[in-house]
Amino acid sequence: MATTRRSPRRREVLDVLRAAAGPLGVTETAERIAVHPNTVRFHLDALVAEGLVERRIEEPSGPGRPRTVYAPQPGMDRGGTRGYRLLAQILLSQLASRGPDARTAAMEAGRAWGRFLVDPLPPFQQPTAEEATARLVALLDDLGFDPMPEDSGEGQPPERIRLHHCPFLELAEEYGQLVCTVHLGLMQGALTELRAPLTATGLEPFAEPDSCLARTTAT
Repeated sequence: MATTRRSPRRREVLDVLRAAAGPLGVTETAERIAVHPNTVRFHLDALVAEGLVERRIEEPSGPGRPRTVYAPQPGMDRGGTRGYRLLAQILLSQLASRGPDARTAAMEAGRAWGRFLVDPLPPFQQPTAEEATARLVALLDDLGFDPMPEDSGEGQPPERIRLHHCPFLELAEEYGQLVCTVHLGLMQGALTELRAPLTATGLEPFAEPDSCLARTTAT
């Protein structure tokens, strides 16, 4: 889980602004939490930089100088804990409950995203196997798989691509049959979108202690 940490004092300043009936100045805010105005000013500047608080210039109703006031930005607080891994576990567990259909659905989802994510070729351009493999490797690299094609000889596209990192490692360890199927489908979808003369035929999870192994074959 990814967490955005905010100091207790900064949270207190933000809570005071949210509880106020209107915008507050530095001094007013400092009085409400009983700290020095300079401390409050520091946290207000940080909250403005985070996009959580808006700084305004308030014109006086009579004689006097304009003053700077602060008000919370509308909308939900974007700080705090994220639970994307938990969400993925919920969705994967629901998919796994579909039994034999689960892997088919995972494969189709991967293929659809592979077609969507790969950089397309110009119309009517047919890539060579080497060009298609290079684009596939670039996509896998962008996604965080740390791919390394294995040399198959001069003029031949690699038949194996080692994946030295899994961006979904914990989920793959828990739901490997589905997560790895998504990965294979993603590669197949990308090669289909490229109109490549090869396809991904297999993915061996944890083929080595430090890598998984994807296999490609000419079509």
